[in-house]
Amino acid sequence: MMKPTVCQILHSLGIGGAEVLAAEIARRLSDRYRFVFACLDSLGALGEQLVRDGFRVEVLNRQPGLDWRCAFRLAKFQREERVLVSHAHQYTPFFQAVLSRMSYRKPPIVFTEHGRHYPDSRSNKRVLFNRSLIRGDDRFLGVGQSVCEALITNEGLPESRVECIYNGVNLAPFAAVANDEALRAEVRRELGLTASEFVVLQVARLNPLKDHLTALRSIERLTQRGMKARLVLAGDGEERPKIEDFIQSHGLADRVLLLGSRRDVPRLMAAADVFLLSSISEGIPLTFIEAMAAELPIVATDVGGCSEVVKHNTTGLLAPAQDDETLALHLELLQRDALKRREFGLAGSKRAFESFSLDRMLDEYAAVYDALLPKSRIQAQRVEIRKPRPLGHGNEKHMPASPNGA
Repeated sequence: MMKPTVCQILHSLGIGGAEVLAAEIARRLSDRYRFVFACLDSLGALGEQLVRDGFRVEVLNRQPGLDWRCAFRLAKFQREERVLVSHAHQYTPFFQAVLSRMSYRKPPIVFTEHGRHYPDSRSNKRVLFNRSLIRGDDRFLGVGQSVCEALITNEGLPESRVECIYNGVNLAPFAAVANDEALRAEVRRELGLTASEFVVLQVARLNPLKDHLTALRSIERLTQRGMKARLVLAGDGEERPKIEDFIQSHGLADRVLLLGSRRDVPRLMAAADVFLLSSISEGIPLTFIEAMAAELPIVATDVGGCSEVVKHNTTGLLAPAQDDETLALHLELLQRDALKRREFGLAGSKRAFESFSLDRMLDEYAAVYDALLPKSRIQAQRVEIRKPRPLGHGNEKHMPASPNGA
């Protein structure tokens, strides 16, 4: 029997949380479904890799404004590929998927919201659109409870059809570097860091929502107090010139390493003492889960779904958005207390494996796909798959067989 085709629709396939998750779903569930991709705007580095891996990726070249032709191209692509389920990541791809059904009416849409723009507010125009054009077989998923609440409150989607599927991560590469002293020393030598320095790592695209300037201000405060912390920033983006200017104008050149995009994040985590995230808006950050699997304590802003992952004073410490003073105090506390760092790291690793494993997430997405497919398309002999947790339910625990595997 031919595998049913699922089309994942995204802005592009660059290196980002939603894009990595979409690629992981396609690779890990390719034994059950045939995946194709539609990119509204551009291919991206991850898209290039997926093409090399044999996936069909279509770039739709969306134009500014309301581009009806983009929706028609999407409909044509899905018709040619005989798509049975459309999976849109973020709102604009969902919007285009809905429009495309005016000429190709078949696919039900799975809409996954990965995060919310800041500030987040209700748009009556979007609420009207959403309520008018969604179908009874469409499914709406948030990567955290806070995201689900926004879908209900600000997008006007019916609460009974909004579900939460927490992001899942392949935890094995990150668990493998935990407490690897040889690797820690090796990476520190590569980066020009001494064995005794307190190293704070932030992995995030250089985007205004990540608010790197607050992270820099927190390091500046530590420096003013005589604390010798080093901030390592991995990621690239449009904020890089502003970040570089801040580093130079505030005399932080010897306190901050700006690495650009990296493909060796687990190795970087092996060299770090604390993981930092200074965002003003988040969904469920994958980097949190990765850092916890690597047994790193977290210091972060309490925005979006961050508190759903990091438990304050248990797996890390949280601060209000843009509060560099409190972030600095949290970092100082952990710099002075190695036992607290270890305590948070172990608790975070346990939590990562219990609630954010890749297998758990894949099972829940597969359950959604299967519920929308024609019954004749579902293989008769299939292992029962857990249903995604409805909005408001607590975390279920699914421990892996080994602490070094997801």
